[in-house]
Amino acid sequence: MDMAEWQSRVDLAACYRLVAHFGMSDLIYNHITARIPGTEDILINPYGLMYEEITASSLVKIDLEGRILANPDPAYGINPAGYVVHSAVHAARPDVGCVIHTHTRAGMAVSAMRCGLLPLAQTSMRFHRITYHDYESVALDLDERARLAQDLGQENAMILRNHGLLAAGPTVAQAFNTLYWLELACRVQVDACGSGQELSMPPEAVIAKTHHLYQPEARRPYGELEWPAMLRMLNRRDPGYRQ
Repeated sequence: MDMAEWQSRVDLAACYRLVAHFGMSDLIYNHITARIPGTEDILINPYGLMYEEITASSLVKIDLEGRILANPDPAYGINPAGYVVHSAVHAARPDVGCVIHTHTRAGMAVSAMRCGLLPLAQTSMRFHRITYHDYESVALDLDERARLAQDLGQENAMILRNHGLLAAGPTVAQAFNTLYWLELACRVQVDACGSGQELSMPPEAVIAKTHHLYQPEARRPYGELEWPAMLRMLNRRDPGYRQ
């Protein structure tokens, strides 16, 4: 494989390890996918490995139709539900290089709240324009892909109602950063709502200003500055993800 694919594999394997490290994985379930630069092919986890086991060379390469192009270990396949959700975004958004979907406790809790994600903290205001997709059961029906893509629109974060969270970005680094802060916003909301105290909401103008300041064009693409530090942390703990 060329260096572009290998770098994508290393970054994606790192993302799997980071999601596990920060308590956002779900046994062997859920997925993080990355588009191989210059192609429409995507990398996905082999169905059966935990996130902390993923390495660069273990990732499976598939096309947008879900056909396996390269699989280092035929004992593992891919999860069809993961293909449906992730291919929907990759096919509709050529600007997206990475998609992350999770079933975290806080994410599922907020996904079940009729109010959606509230602007309770600075972190939450980053997602003031977050989109929503209504639950349609386990994502196995191919025709759901069009509705998933339509509901996401041009945003990079979406709450799948009664289901979980979805984050996307031009790079693995940016997608991970989006997911990290979206998950934190959900944890803040669960804690605040469970406190029994009256909630304080900032003025709409302040919420809009804060949201604007989190946009890439306002200051910087969040995630790129943080990514080398994330990799250094992984390398100190276990550099095996690079294998």
